[in-house]
Amino acid sequence: MAREQLEVLHALDKAKTQWYHVTAVVIAGMGFFTDAYDLFCISLLTKLLGRIYYYDPHTGKPGTLPVQVNAAVSGVALCGTLAGQLFFGWLGDKLGRKKVYGLTLLLMVICSIASGLSFGSTAQSVMTTLCFFRFWLGFGIGGDYPLSATIMSEYANTKTRGAFIAAVFAMQGFGILAAAIVTIVVSAAFKHAFPTPKFFEDPIASTPVQADFVWRIIFMLGSIPALATFYWRMKMPETARYTALVEKRLDQAAADMSKVLRVDLPVDNKAVSTVKAEDEYTLISWKFARKHGIQLLGTTTTWFLLDVAFYSQQIFQKDIYTQVGYLKQAKQLAALEETLDLAKAQALVAMFGTVPGYWFTVALIDHLGRFTIQLMGFFMMTVFMFALAIPYESYWRGQHKNHDTGKYMGGHNHGFVALFGLTFFFANFGPNSTTFIVPAELFPARLRATCHGISAAAGKAGAIIGTFGFAYASQSRHRTELDSGYDRPGIGMQRSLIVLAFANLAGFCFTWLVPETKGKSLEDLSGENDEETTTTTTSMAQAPDANNSATNGSSAV
Repeated sequence: MAREQLEVLHALDKAKTQWYHVTAVVIAGMGFFTDAYDLFCISLLTKLLGRIYYYDPHTGKPGTLPVQVNAAVSGVALCGTLAGQLFFGWLGDKLGRKKVYGLTLLLMVICSIASGLSFGSTAQSVMTTLCFFRFWLGFGIGGDYPLSATIMSEYANTKTRGAFIAAVFAMQGFGILAAAIVTIVVSAAFKHAFPTPKFFEDPIASTPVQADFVWRIIFMLGSIPALATFYWRMKMPETARYTALVEKRLDQAAADMSKVLRVDLPVDNKAVSTVKAEDEYTLISWKFARKHGIQLLGTTTTWFLLDVAFYSQQIFQKDIYTQVGYLKQAKQLAALEETLDLAKAQALVAMFGTVPGYWFTVALIDHLGRFTIQLMGFFMMTVFMFALAIPYESYWRGQHKNHDTGKYMGGHNHGFVALFGLTFFFANFGPNSTTFIVPAELFPARLRATCHGISAAAGKAGAIIGTFGFAYASQSRHRTELDSGYDRPGIGMQRSLIVLAFANLAGFCFTWLVPETKGKSLEDLSGENDEETTTTTTSMAQAPDANNSATNGSSAV
């Protein structure tokens, strides 16, 4: 076969949507459900951890995590995720997607449980072990990004490939919502079982000793969905594209896909695929730079800029809501009451902004295209962020602070939260979904997971900068209004939001480096159809068109 798709891959591209596609989405998607749950539940629990382990009666304020501890607890999982994306992306191309896929899930299960069991007799030892286990939790989560995206792209047909990859990633929205719901249920149950006064009524009694179980239970429950799908992940066959194009085993690729597609693909055990050595360029080569360098620059920069804004907003939304007066100040609440209110606010935004945004992408991506959705998303995020930032002091927050309640008077906090939710909607019906999808489509099979891992790692670098930077930058410019533990003024919330708006605007500009991938085969996009590929066989029969042969039988996976 010269400059043509292998028949088994052509059958994949033309196959009707079948039950195995749905099964693959669920199996891969539950990993992302767990990823989001584990990464974002921490934003609901840092205030509780501060009250439990760092209360100082001399301050007259509820306990808060020290600056460095707060940054470490909030961001260490992201550091692990970055490392895992690079490592498992590379390993997935070397050993195969299936061999590595179960390992990432197993690591997530173990470290979710271990995070809840973080041990020690002092605050420092508990936080140290928590950070240790959350780093390795993030490492496993990182592997899920390139492997899930690559597996789904290589399984899917051309017509609905975008929707299937987007559906896997959309499970992240349910994970964020689940983190909020689980936190609501657990904290409400403990609040009901152990009633406590508010902090200003009795500072010590406002945090019951049983509250230490709350954050541990919430962390450990994150292991359940991952554990439930581990068996099915291990039963999934290797993708036909990896088997045919990387391992050069056309016979095995055809056999595997015949089972899951319910298509009669004639197999000749002597069929092999060969590619000229000079065509198998490596990642570090002039040929890769010439063919895919601009594309990789586009996927890395857009993902980086998106995550600077997205993770800053997601992880620190609790602080933003407090500043605009949507949530009460800590002194007005008991410990579990504060956790409950935070979870309700996150659930509200997730339900009406985050989750719908993901599924709008699923529904429309194969109609509108990746490029249009990403460009639109960055544009709308920029508009809404400027709408939040420019009138922040005078309109949203209000100018007069009630020193008894800590709330700013005259602001429009409900309108602020509504617009804030819209930024999440257009992040997910926009670049947060497309930056995940496109790197799984552009690059050759032998480098696909590696390049996706590099793109995702660039995103997590942006998330780390956003997470650590926003905590300091958003501090008030006035020393008298600094949060506990901060000794230097920041640039203020308003200017921090303006910085995020410009990050979104830059993402809009860099989107022009990324080509549209809608409706094209992976081999056409990656240039593998241009490589001088030959198939050697003694009697390789033509495979039938999967559109005519595919049935809706049950999946073998």
